[in-house]
Amino acid sequence: MLALRRPITHINAMVAPPDVPRDAACPICGKPAVETFRPFCSRRCADVDLNRWLSGVYAVPVKEEEDEDGAPAATSGHEAS
Repeated sequence: MLALRRPITHINAMVAPPDVPRDAACPICGKPAVETFRPFCSRRCADVDLNRWLSGVYAVPVKEEEDEDGAPAATSGHEAS
């Protein structure tokens, strides 16, 4: 007969992946991170980071090579006709 496993009843029973550091520093102020606001130490630092993203301080670099329709993108001084 097969042995049945007990179901996991709460999220705290999950184990964190081994590659995630537990004692990482807050990327905003450098204090130890708190599990509730991870990777930040507080709601304030999380909000500071969100504000930086929303205000454009952080930006993901983009290399535009083509327009949406597949035409080469216009470069400075040369516009596509």
